[in-house]
Amino acid sequence: MLCALLAAWLAYRFVQERRLRRRPYIAPAWRQQQSASPPDTAPAHRICLVGDLGAVATDGRDPVLNLLRRWLQEVGASGTVVLLGDNVYPVGLPPMGHPRREDAEHRLNIQLEVLRGFAGPVVFLSGNHDWNKGRPDGYEYLRAQEAYVRQHLPQALYLPENGCPGPVALPLANGLVLLVLNTQWWVQRGPRPFGPAHGCAATDTKQPFTQLADMLAQYHGQRIVVAGHHPLYSNAMHGGKFTVKQHVFPLTAAHKRAYVPLPLIGSLFPFYRRLVGAAEDMAHPPYRRMRRRLLDVLRQVPGIVYAAGHDHNLQYFLRRGVHYIVSGAGSKTSFVQAGGKAAFVHEHKGFFTLDYYADGQLWLHTWEPADTEGTRAAPVFSSALPVTAPAPAGSVG
Repeated sequence: MLCALLAAWLAYRFVQERRLRRRPYIAPAWRQQQSASPPDTAPAHRICLVGDLGAVATDGRDPVLNLLRRWLQEVGASGTVVLLGDNVYPVGLPPMGHPRREDAEHRLNIQLEVLRGFAGPVVFLSGNHDWNKGRPDGYEYLRAQEAYVRQHLPQALYLPENGCPGPVALPLANGLVLLVLNTQWWVQRGPRPFGPAHGCAATDTKQPFTQLADMLAQYHGQRIVVAGHHPLYSNAMHGGKFTVKQHVFPLTAAHKRAYVPLPLIGSLFPFYRRLVGAAEDMAHPPYRRMRRRLLDVLRQVPGIVYAAGHDHNLQYFLRRGVHYIVSGAGSKTSFVQAGGKAAFVHEHKGFFTLDYYADGQLWLHTWEPADTEGTRAAPVFSSALPVTAPAPAGSVG
């Protein structure tokens, strides 16, 4: 009986996934807003949020990089680019002499070349892959990548510096500030920087949350974007959502061609990831503690935006007045489940942008490539985001 019930459930899920996978999902409450248009005036400041670019094509025909190049040309000095981590797959930038070093440099150089000459701020964050997939020697890989970016694109900012947890504040415009966290710091295995000896303000795992709360109070009344690599809400793998294929062929999570059927036994893997979690899953104890503390702080400031990558798709949530963005589809895509708490999800390469207007409006847009030349497909989600109060006079301009 148990086997029959499981088989029926898997069959139902498979049909649903085949029908809905890769289609954009927009929650009913948000569909009517898709007919609205942003103001005719140009935004006062625009932010591009793009994550997980680490597997971009290196032949000059990467669709997301070409689309990003078009966005950079369009916005000029009135924009900011935030790269949300996992900048080089699979293990970040290895030491000199490592067999993967040359390929990693080449993949990173492709990104730096696109960003070179951009007049606005360029901000790099690190993700778990940049820390050698969280292995004990990951801090060395992180420092190597940070130094490489600073050397080859001096105008870029790699934040927080020295692998510290942050937060770090970066004012972008009058009345608009970016706060950056190194979320990998809380889930990293092995050495990680603490205290003044490494140039870090934090001396324990809880202090950064107090510092974040202090910064939010300091910038009270301004528009605030908080950026970190790890999402706080997700309808994808790191949030405990899995496909039927991953129940029947669980080894494909480690290697996409590992089609070894393990029915029943295979379902233990998704359940484990959902309940206990691997090191980079929301269910994993260090991640769970970090998420809980971050949510406690962010919920005190309705209207704030938290942006992350990590899951390879596009997602947007509005929870208790706070906006949560997952923009990790810079070079890969993976399954994302429709519905639940999400306002929008799409399994497609691309990125999100935030447009801030002088009259206080804030618009969220999807940018998805239509072809390898970087032509933009028709936006599948563009919406004004609710704000709790008008921006102060003269801000974001």
